[in-house]
This record gives sequence, C-alpha cells and structure tokens, in this order.
Amino acid sequence: MNVKNALTIAVAGAGGREHAIIKKLLQCKRAGAIYALPGNAGIERDVPCITIKPVHIAEFTRWCVSHSVDYVVVTPDDPLALGLVDALAAENIPAFGPTQAAAKIESSKAYAKELMRQNNIPTASYQVFTDSARAIEYAKTAAYPLVVKADGLALGKGVSTCGTFEKAQMAICAALEEECFGKSGKTLVIEEFLAGPEVSVLSFCDGRTLVPMVSSMDHKRALDGNRGENTGGMGAIAPNPFYTPEIAALCMERIYMPTVSMLEAAGTPFKGCLYFGLMLTADGPKVIEYNCRFGDPETQAVLPLLESDLLEIMLACTEGRLTQDMVRFSGKAAACVVLASGGYPQNYQTGCPIDGDSEAEKALAAAGGAAYYAGVEQNGGLGKLRTAGGRVLGVGACADTLREALSACYHAAGKIHWQNMHYRRDIGLSAME
Repeated sequence: MNVKNALTIAVAGAGGREHAIIKKLLQCKRAGAIYALPGNAGIERDVPCITIKPVHIAEFTRWCVSHSVDYVVVTPDDPLALGLVDALAAENIPAFGPTQAAAKIESSKAYAKELMRQNNIPTASYQVFTDSARAIEYAKTAAYPLVVKADGLALGKGVSTCGTFEKAQMAICAALEEECFGKSGKTLVIEEFLAGPEVSVLSFCDGRTLVPMVSSMDHKRALDGNRGENTGGMGAIAPNPFYTPEIAALCMERIYMPTVSMLEAAGTPFKGCLYFGLMLTADGPKVIEYNCRFGDPETQAVLPLLESDLLEIMLACTEGRLTQDMVRFSGKAAACVVLASGGYPQNYQTGCPIDGDSEAEKALAAAGGAAYYAGVEQNGGLGKLRTAGGRVLGVGACADTLREALSACYHAAGKIHWQNMHYRRDIGLSAME
C-alpha cells in the first residue's frame, strides 16, 4: 500500500451490516486506519471502536475533525435522517451516504409515496392519515389484507400486515393513539397488500448514475414458514433466483432510473446506497419501500460477493464519477443466518454468555465466510462475549451453490450457544425450491 494515499476511515454504526462493510473495507488498497463509531465488542476484534453514537451529530463530527478522518461511511438510517452527512460536509469531510434532504426518501414513507405517484413509479395504492377516526373509517371499507405503515423510522418494525378489520384497527390505534412508534407513527400510510416474490436490490448511486448490486432475499418474519412478527431481518441470501435478467432490465427502465431522476429533479440528488424493496407482482415489479442505506442483513450476503474495491466505488459515488465497469460481482451464492435472542423482536433477555463463536468463525473462514457481530458486548475479558441485543450476530458464507453456502452457515450456527438462542431453520428454502 502507498501510505501517502491511505485514507483514515470512520464507519458509523454498530451492527452486523457495519461489520460486513468494515471487513470489505479492510481488503481495499487505499484503506488506512479504520474506526467504528460506536461499533461493538465483536467488531473490535477487527478495528478500534470509539464509543460515540452517530446520532450525536456534533460530537461525532468533532471527533472526525480532531482525528483527521479523511472519509466517513454512514450506514444507519437515523444519523442520515438527522443530517450527519451535511454536518461532515460543513467540515470538509466527505462521506458515503445521502444528505438529510435526500434521506427523506426513507425517513418519510408518505413523502416517498407521493414522489412515486407524481413520477408514475409503480407501487401499491395508498392513503395517508394523521387522524385515527378517519383511518379506521377507511379501514372499514378497504380490501383485505391491507398494510399499515408508520411514516417514519421504526427499526424495521413499523409495518403491520392486517388480514382483518380488527387487526387493522389495532395497528391504527397503536400508532396514532397509543403512540407506540413515537413521532414516527404520528402519520400512517395505509396501502394495498401486494402479493408475489419479494426482492431486495441495493445499488450504488452518485446522483445521476446508478449501478445495482447483486439481488438478495430478506427473511423478515421471526419464525420459520414466514410466521411470527416482523423483525429487522432474520437472514438473507444472494442472488435472488426470482429476479431474472428480464425483470432487472424492466426495473432499471421503470423504477431505478426514474427514481434517480425524480430525486435529482426534486433538488435532492442521491449519493450513497439506494435500496429498493420490490414485490414481483402479477402486474410487474412494484416498489414496497426505499431505504437510503445498506440493508441489514442483506449487506452480509451481498458484499461478500463483491470483487471490486468497495472504497473506490464509495469514493466514486461521493465524487459523482461512478461507472458501471467499476462494480463487479462473482457468480457465486452467499447466505447469512441471523442468530437472535429468544423472544426477539419483543421482550428478550440480554447478558447471556456466548459460547462457541470462535470455533464457528474458524469454520466459516474455511468456507469463505465470516461472523458478523451486532448485539454483543465484552464478558469479562479474554475475548469472551455476551448478548446485548435482539439480533446478536449473523453467520455468513459464500459457495458455488446456495445449498452449499447455507450448509456452511447452519454448520457454524450449530457451534454457537447461549441461553434461549433462536434462529430460523428455513433461510433460503423458498429460493432452493
């Protein structure tokens, strides 16, 4: 490495997604010192962690200035919505991620739906409500199932699919009257239920040019068979076999480039990772949601397949010079299985000692994979960890086939233990079938 060109990098965030990004950045030619803010005890096995949360915008920015950080990768939704990229820019520190205005594509579902309506981007029909009585009146005559969504950010848990009026009424009251999502739920988007295979497509974007990454399939429900409550994600596979080259071309024409154009026309050009949550309906692909950042756990399945230099791609996005030939993925398959605390996403216990993760990491490394740590903390030194969250860690692997990648993941998962550990046993099953 040419030390003169080495960049000091700060990665904002503390989850498995950030760990996957850091592992890929460590392979990049121009990456110098890498710090995670705040990171976690598992990430600290790879890079130093600084206990500053990225939602504390002023403190985060001051640290970057005082430590001569050259580049910041901002991945969580909250600091993007709060304007961390804008604050860094004011200090002449470039960052990977959209401005606060561009991040509104995720931080307000009502705003995103209105932009899609104005620009004829295919999505579910919808209505927006701030008054519970009006929302309930609408729900009485709506076709079921329907979907009730909190307008703002809700840790991936602000969406309720309701098969009956009674369930819709409960979801409406919980958000608008009981304020279970706080400010994020003061506005509701109620939309038609879309049926079909679901696809996640992350993409690199420099404001005008968009290059999709390999497709993936998230598994949001807590339990096997897509039962249980919505979570932040219990596992992912890549590529998604339902996403054919023909569908990809259709999405580029009708969804991806129109989205980039509409954001530029709105005066909020998007630079960073633009996430498309799609449903492949009988009427063609439609947008379920936009995210303004890498998905979790999709990132843990997608980035290991990237053969190009991630840092160079990110810099090109920030500097407005992205080209298609910069981005190259392998033809292999990848998977990530999330190991969670029992009871997640509702009440769950933390502080449980984790056993076997070091053995699992060795097995994963032999299979071209890794462990991606999220909700963990130190447990008395000597490299021991204990649980500190709902989604505790992910086990990921790459292989020539999806079946082989999943086999490696589940082999590693079998080596890890803590009290009431829970994970889905059917990640990728529908894709293999």
